[in-house]
Amino acid sequence: MSEETMAGRRVGSPRARAIRQTVAAAPFLLPSLVLFAVFVFYPLVRSIWLGFHATDPFGRNEVWVGTAQYHDVLTSSDFRHSLLVSGQFALYTVIPATAIGLYLALLSHRRLPGIVIFRTIFSSTVATSVAVSSVVWLLMLNPSVGVLNYVLGKGGVPTESWLTSPTWALPAVAMTTVWMNIGFATIVILAGLQNIPEELYESARVDGAGRWSEFLHVTLPGLSPTLLFVSVVGVIFAFESFGQIQILTQGGPLDATNVIVYSIYREAFLHYNIGLASAQAVVLFVIVLLLTLLQFGVARRWVFYQ
Repeated sequence: MSEETMAGRRVGSPRARAIRQTVAAAPFLLPSLVLFAVFVFYPLVRSIWLGFHATDPFGRNEVWVGTAQYHDVLTSSDFRHSLLVSGQFALYTVIPATAIGLYLALLSHRRLPGIVIFRTIFSSTVATSVAVSSVVWLLMLNPSVGVLNYVLGKGGVPTESWLTSPTWALPAVAMTTVWMNIGFATIVILAGLQNIPEELYESARVDGAGRWSEFLHVTLPGLSPTLLFVSVVGVIFAFESFGQIQILTQGGPLDATNVIVYSIYREAFLHYNIGLASAQAVVLFVIVLLLTLLQFGVARRWVFYQ
């Protein structure tokens, strides 16, 4: 075999093609890599670094303390309380938002005149900012002039001070968050419904399946990857919630709504303990990562990829 032939084979080898493709893609990936490095990777590394250091209120004069602050976080009763509140908040928001989004997506998927208008209405909350949504619900939940208490009073149901009651404050904030997340869940699940082949429904009808059987044996299996995505993103959103907590309750009353992110905010910007707040942020990152891996692990039993 001649040297020219061998050189041609080396140039055309899979490894050589992969290298050429990587070099060609590098200029296009560079802007995204720079943004990720500046706004994701550097803050993450910096938070880990600060977690090993005690700092002054200005984040300077870093003193190495090792794993002491991480130990303080993991053994702190306040942190465990915030973790419990965050877990409850995730349960209150992820399951209802996914269920309501699924119902609205099923309604929107019907071929009816003017259905586009209803799709727009159902998904409109995705375009509303956290601040605007929180202020709207702050007025609706007002114990004196709020619409919710007015409707309950007309129906003979006892009213509540929703945002100042230790019992009802977290469900009230969760209700606000569910309303904000419905639009996202509806859009994503509707897109998943549109990707299910119509032939599957036709085959089910030929076999005599009714609407409920179609839903259980065609729609749900076809939507399983989409529902997994919505649930994973919903859990991440729940554990990262801050804006509605700050506007509606400020972590109260009696720390009833003091989720982990708000606890980090108070530790960093009210108590000026940057190192301990960074340690909490790193622990939160690990918790969310483990929860995500757990969801993917459990989902192997019921998620069906086409």
